[in-house]
Amino acid sequence: MELTLKIWRQAGPTAKGELVTYQLKDISPDMSFLEMLDVLNEQLIAEGTEPIAFDSDCREGICGMCGLMISGEAHGPERTTTCQLHMRSFRSGETITVEPWRANAFPVIRDLVVDRSAFDRIIQSGGFISVNTGAAPEAHSVPVPKDKADRAFDSAKCIGCGACVAACPNASGMLFLGAKVTHLGELPQGQPERGGRVVKMLETHDLEGFGGCTNIGECAAACPKEIPLDVISTLNADLRKAARGAL
Repeated sequence: MELTLKIWRQAGPTAKGELVTYQLKDISPDMSFLEMLDVLNEQLIAEGTEPIAFDSDCREGICGMCGLMISGEAHGPERTTTCQLHMRSFRSGETITVEPWRANAFPVIRDLVVDRSAFDRIIQSGGFISVNTGAAPEAHSVPVPKDKADRAFDSAKCIGCGACVAACPNASGMLFLGAKVTHLGELPQGQPERGGRVVKMLETHDLEGFGGCTNIGECAAACPKEIPLDVISTLNADLRKAARGAL
């Protein structure tokens, strides 16, 4: 395959960025998108040019580190993570534009790398349960209805990649937040702090600069783990109950 790549280059958070065009030849359709970027970086290093900075870790669709905007779509044309996107999803001769996530809450660090620590701070504000060390009951001794256990597991699949934020016109993190709230809110262990959790996490979400949800649904459509949109409904329901003191 032969490709024309337009890739965002930015030396640092305060530097001016621009799209730079590169040409690639002999790309195997069986390569992943990140492997293709590896080949480009090898070419740039051989030419004495600074390689392109991008995030990756597991390269197995588990860690969520590899998020990129590919020709205007979060993670590209397939509903998967960038590391699991293969070049057979593109045509030889195609021009592909590669950019970092675009959101105020995800400032660019360099090139395609963004700072997603805002997600970490949301988790730190309430995405946990409090137990005394050594006093936690055996998990299997706590009965959980199967429908609630299934929903908790489905919500827990969120890998925090940020595709929902990148795909949302408002750069909202509500799908991520809803997944974390639903994950704990469906389980007995998450009930004691359920009301305070949703209030604290939503406050942090807003303080970090994420936008509000207007129910467009692009977040769920872009989510590689298929987190359903109804987790946001659960989030809103819990918030209303917390405001009334019902949680």
